[in-house]
Amino acid sequence: MATEHDSSSTRGFASMDIARQREIASKGGKAAHAQGRAHEFTSDEARNAGRKGGEAVSRDRAHMAAIGRAGGQARGRNRARRLQQAQSPAE
Repeated sequence: MATEHDSSSTRGFASMDIARQREIASKGGKAAHAQGRAHEFTSDEARNAGRKGGEAVSRDRAHMAAIGRAGGQARGRNRARRLQQAQSPAE
C-alpha cells in the first residue's frame, strides 16, 4: 500500500504533473470568483494587512531579538564560508 510520501503512487493531487495541478487549481479559483466567495486584495488592503501583522510581531521584543540574532549569525557563517572558499585553491 502506498503512503502519502510514496512517489510511486498514481493517486491524488500531489502525484499529478505540475501542469495538471495548475489547471485544476485555476478552475477552483475561477469558480470561487464566479460565486463571489473569493477576495482580491487592493494595494491599500494588502499594505494595511502587512502593517498590522508587522506591528503585532514587533510587540514581542524577545522574538524580534531572536530574529535579529539569527540573521547576524547566518551572515557571519556566510561570510566565513566565502572567505574560506576564496582562500582555498581552485580544484
